Amino acid sequence: MTNCYIANVDGREFIVDPGIGAVDWVKKNVTNPVAILNTHGHFDHVWSNQELKDYYNIPIYCPKDDAFMLSNDPFSQGTPPSTPDFEVIGDEEFDIDGVKVKYFFFPGHTPGCSAILIGDAFFSGDFIFKDSIGRVDFPFSNSESMKNSINKFLKFKENYKVFPGHGENTTVFNEQKTLPAWLNYI
Repeated sequence: MTNCYIANVDGREFIVDPGIGAVDWVKKNVTNPVAILNTHGHFDHVWSNQELKDYYNIPIYCPKDDAFMLSNDPFSQGTPPSTPDFEVIGDEEFDIDGVKVKYFFFPGHTPGCSAILIGDAFFSGDFIFKDSIGRVDFPFSNSESMKNSINKFLKFKENYKVFPGHGENTTVFNEQKTLPAWLNYI
């Protein structure tokens, strides 16, 4: 089960990680979508990208280093291909329809794995979860990059609400308590 989110800022809606089976749920819960935001390129987070893009005529934002996964289906899952309109490079900030959207680059789980900050909502994708981290034993994963990403995250000073790609919500400060232990297991 993958978490797909709709972030609503003053009536403008951002669809975050529309995975398998997300289309009907999204259609029932949005009235003014302005963009699709991918945290990374794994099939369970991008499966419904193109169908929603076509239906709503809205752009897809995806980390540049994961864009190949959207069109090439590297895990042979049968993922419907999609093409990002904007390839996000590193820590990059966008003004999308008057709303500040900030990508934070946290490679490790995938080469382009990122988190997305909208207001005080931090969508962590598969970088971190409640009391856990994204796997680094998949093709294209990198354990050293994950260690660097964890160390970068440990420096955050704001206690954002964290909405992960799987599982329960948490906060930055809660995860900063458990993440140092993961550095020894990667």
